[in-house]
Amino acid sequence: MHYSDVIKTIKERREVLQVTQENLAELSGVGLRTLKQFESGKGNPTFLTLQKIADTLGMEINLKLKNTSGN
Repeated sequence: MHYSDVIKTIKERREVLQVTQENLAELSGVGLRTLKQFESGKGNPTFLTLQKIADTLGMEINLKLKNTSGN
């Protein structure tokens, strides 16, 4: 999943749950400015910030790592 897909998925989930950006910021402990920048694709949130947002929306983040060195 690409970063833009992560943004889209989180924003869609927020909208389905009818949670405003202001409410999500308050509930998750993430700054409103940070949240707005993230949803506009201009921010670069840390994994911890993404985890807080996802947890608040009842979502789970799964990472898949792969070895590209051929070993």
